[in-house]
Amino acid sequence: MSYRSEEVAYVQPAQPAASAQAAQQQRSTAEYRALDAAHHIHPFSDMGSLNRSGSRVIVKAQGVYLWDSEGNKVIDGMAGLWCVNVGYGRKELADAAYKQMQELPYYNTFFKTTHPPVIELSALLAELAPEAFNHFFYCNSGSEGNDTVLRIVHQYWATQGKHSKKFVISRKNGYHGSTIAGGTLGGMGYMHEQMPSKVENIVHIDQPYFFGEAQGNLTPEEFALARAQQLEAKILEIGADNVAAFIGEPFQGAGGVIFPASTYWPEIQRICRKYDILLVADEVIGGFGRTGEWFAHQHFGFEPDLITLAKGLTSGYVPMGAVGLHDRVAKAIIENGDFNHGLTYSGHPVAAAVAVANLKLLRDEKIVDRVKHDTGPYFQKQLRETFANHPIIGEISGTGLVAGLQLAQDPKARKRFANGGDIGTICRDFCFNGNLIMRATGDRMLLSPPLVINKLEIDEIVSKAKKAVDATAQQLGIS
Repeated sequence: MSYRSEEVAYVQPAQPAASAQAAQQQRSTAEYRALDAAHHIHPFSDMGSLNRSGSRVIVKAQGVYLWDSEGNKVIDGMAGLWCVNVGYGRKELADAAYKQMQELPYYNTFFKTTHPPVIELSALLAELAPEAFNHFFYCNSGSEGNDTVLRIVHQYWATQGKHSKKFVISRKNGYHGSTIAGGTLGGMGYMHEQMPSKVENIVHIDQPYFFGEAQGNLTPEEFALARAQQLEAKILEIGADNVAAFIGEPFQGAGGVIFPASTYWPEIQRICRKYDILLVADEVIGGFGRTGEWFAHQHFGFEPDLITLAKGLTSGYVPMGAVGLHDRVAKAIIENGDFNHGLTYSGHPVAAAVAVANLKLLRDEKIVDRVKHDTGPYFQKQLRETFANHPIIGEISGTGLVAGLQLAQDPKARKRFANGGDIGTICRDFCFNGNLIMRATGDRMLLSPPLVINKLEIDEIVSKAKKAVDATAQQLGIS
C-alpha cells in the first residue's frame, strides 16, 4: 500500500463496521464487557469505576480510524499510545511478521548467536540515527529500555574507573515507564505514592513547565534557562564525582506535551559536558518522526549519549524497545568484558522484522518529511487558529504531529483551574462520546495522531476537539 493522496480515504466507512458486526456474532458487547470486568486488570485505571461503566470494546482499525463493537467509527488522535506512526492496517507489516514467523518465529541472541532480522534492523537504525549512533541493545518496551539505560550508565562509569558516579538526575513530572526503575526515574508523584520500593540514587529537579510554574515576569526563555540551571545546582549539591547521568524526554509526553523554550536543552547539554555527565534522551514518544525530525532531540538541537527507543520503532504492531549508544559509550561497553544484562525477547526476530518493514515505510514513503513540511505545520496552524482566544485554552504547545492544549480558568493570567484534573476528565469524556480519542493529562489535552494522517482527517480532529472543548466550557458556565 503506497502513501495516499489527500483525497483518498483508507476504506469506505461501512466496510470496517460490517467487520465489527461480524465479530459480534461470536460475542455481544455486553458479553465482552462482562468478561473484561471479571478477568482483566487495566493499566492506570480505577477498576471499580471502569467495571461499573463498562469498557469500550475496540474491534477494528484502519488508517487513522478505530471501530468499536457497536459499529461506532472513532478517529484516533493519539495513535494508540503515541505509537501507531504508519497508521493501522498496513499489510506490509503483517506480511513481514507472517513471513518471519514461518522462517524463524523465535530465537535468542544470547550464547554467541544472532539472526538476520536483528542484524538488518541494527544496520538500518545506524543509517537513520544521528551519525555517532551505531550500536543498539534491544528489549520489549520503553520501560525496559530505561531500565537498560541505568545498567549501561553504571557499567560505562565502572569501565572508566569512576565507581562513585552512581546518581542519575531526572525531572519531576517526567515519565520514563512503569517498571520500578522506570517509575523511579519518572517524577510523577501519584506513581511514587504506590511504589515504596524505589531504586536508590535517583533524584529529581523541576520541570520546564512555563504556563503552570513560571512566577513573576520571566519570559519563557528566561524561565527555561533557570530550570535548566537547576541541574547544575543539583550536581554541585551531590558532587560531580557522584553523578552519572541526566535523563529527560526532549518534550514531556505523558506529563502534558510540555515543550521547553529554546534556551533549555543547550544549557542542559553544556552543564552535562562541563561536569562529565552522560546525557540521555528518552525518545520513546519523540522518536521516528513525531516532531518532523527522525528523533525529537534533533528538533531541540542537542546531542545525547544514549537514546531510548520504542513505540514508533514498530508503530506498535508488535512490542519492541531499544537503546541507542553513542560510539564513545558503546566502545567502552564492548571493550570491557561481559555486559550482564538481557531479556528473553531481546531482539526478537518477528519484532525486528516488523521494525525493519515499518522503518522502511517511514523512510521510503517520506512520511517523516511530510510531517515536517506539510501535515505537521498544517496541524499546528489549524489548532492555533481554531483555539485562538478560546475562553478556556491557555496555550497550545507542540510541533509536527504532537500538541498539548492547556485548559485554564483565566488564559491571559495563566490561571489554571483549581480542579484541573476533573476538568480534563470532563473534556476527555466529551471527546470520547464525540468519537475522538484525545487524551487528558491533568488539565492538559493531548493529541498525537498517526503520522500518515491527511489534511481532511486533521480538520476532523480539530473540529471534534473544538466541539469537546466548547462543551466543557459550556458545562462550566464559561463563554
